[in-house]
Amino acid sequence: MSRRTILIVVGALVLLLGLTPFIPRGQDDGALRPSGDGKAGALRPAATAGWSKVTPAMQAEIDRVVAAGRTVGRASGKQAPGELAASLVRCAEFDGQRYCLGAGWTEDSEEQVRARITTAARTAARAGSVENTGDLDPEAALLREARMSPAARAATDRAELTMAARSVAKVWLLRHDIEGVPLPAGFLQDHPEARAAAPVAARPATSTPNTAMPTPTKSPSKSPSPTKSPTRSPSPTVAPTKSSVKPASAYPPRSAILDPKDVAEQTRTYWCGPTSMQMIVWGWRHRRQTQDWWAHRLHTTTSGTSITDMARVVNQSTGWDKPSHAGPYVVLDIGHYSFSKWMLLMMRHIHDYKAPVVLHPILLKRFYPYLDDDASGHYQVGRGYAKRGTKPDQLGYFEPWNQQRFDPSEPFISRVQWRDAYKSYRANETHYAHNVGV
Repeated sequence: MSRRTILIVVGALVLLLGLTPFIPRGQDDGALRPSGDGKAGALRPAATAGWSKVTPAMQAEIDRVVAAGRTVGRASGKQAPGELAASLVRCAEFDGQRYCLGAGWTEDSEEQVRARITTAARTAARAGSVENTGDLDPEAALLREARMSPAARAATDRAELTMAARSVAKVWLLRHDIEGVPLPAGFLQDHPEARAAAPVAARPATSTPNTAMPTPTKSPSKSPSPTKSPTRSPSPTVAPTKSSVKPASAYPPRSAILDPKDVAEQTRTYWCGPTSMQMIVWGWRHRRQTQDWWAHRLHTTTSGTSITDMARVVNQSTGWDKPSHAGPYVVLDIGHYSFSKWMLLMMRHIHDYKAPVVLHPILLKRFYPYLDDDASGHYQVGRGYAKRGTKPDQLGYFEPWNQQRFDPSEPFISRVQWRDAYKSYRANETHYAHNVGV
C-alpha cells in the first residue's frame, strides 16, 4: 500500500470517529429516541399509574396508624357516635396525600372527617328506619369496627392502608389532571409507575415506520416486588400545562363502555354492592357470577357494603386496575369538586381509561325521578356520558335497584339509565361520604 493511500485511509478514519457523537443511537428497532433536552425527552406524567412501592416512610406511617387502633381495644357499641369516631376514624399521610380509614383519599383534615361521620351517624340514628338498598351507613360502619377484636382490626386496617399507600401515585395524577395541583419535586423520579412512555421520534423518510406499541406494564398487584424507585434528585414541580391536562372540550360528545345486556337487578334489598360488583366484573370477565358470590367477597352484611371493600374487590378480581385502564381503584373524596370537575373525572374514567366508575350516591326522589320513596346511600355502575350542548349533560349508569321487585305496587326501574348528570353529581355530593370508586 502506497504512502498516499495510507494517509487517505487514516484521514477517513479520523473523520468518521469525529462524527460518531452526532450519529443517533437507536434501539434494536432502529427508531430515533429523544435526546432528553427537557422537552420531548423530559419525564412526563402518564394518564394514570400502576401500583406504587411501599417505602420505609409509608410503612412507618402504616405502623403508626395501626398501632393507634390497637390501643382502642374492643370498643363498646354503646358508645356515642362521636366517641367511636374519635377513636376509630384515623388518617395516614402518604407522600403528601391524606387517606382516612373507611373514608378514602380526602383533602379534609382528620378532625373534619371525624366530625362529618359523627354528624351523619347521629342523623341516621334520629331518622330511624329508611329503605336500605345496601350502602353501609356511618353508624353501622362504626359499630362493625368497634366490635372487632384488636387483632382483627389491626389486620383489616393494615390491609386497607397498604392498598392505599400503593395507590398514591394514581391519586397524585388525579389531583394533577382534575384539580390542577402541581406534582411535587422529584415525583416522576420517585414514581416511575406514573411516567408516560418516552415518545419515539419519527424515522427518516427512507425508513419503514415502526407502528408497534410498547406492551403495557402488568400491575404489580398481580406480581411480586416492584422495581425500586431511583433516589430523588432536585427538580421543579411539574405544573399542569395545556399539554398535560386534558380539558372537557377535548372529549367527544358521547362515550360509553360495558355491554347493556350484561346487567342484573339486586335480589336482596341490601345487595346493591354485590350486584354492582357482579356487573363490573361481568364487563371484564364476560361471564356472570352470582350476587351471593360477590356478597361473600365484599363482606356484605344486612347492614350493607362499604365502598372501601368495593374498591378492594375491583382491584382483586378484575384487570380494570391495570395501567392500560384505570390503574388501582381508589376511594376518592369529591366533596370539594365543582360539577365541571366531577364531570371531567367521569369523562376521563369512561373515555380515557375505558373503565367503570363505582358511583356512590344517596337515593333521593329529587335526584332520581323513577323512585317511589327516598332511600339510603347506594351503589351504581358509571359507564357512559353524553354532552348535549344547550341541553343538560347526561350520565349513563347501570342501576341495580328495582323497587318493584320488593313491592309490586311500585313502578319498575330499568337497569340501563341515561339521566341528568348534574343530578347524579348532586346525589353523590349530598351523600355524607361524598366519595366515588375510581
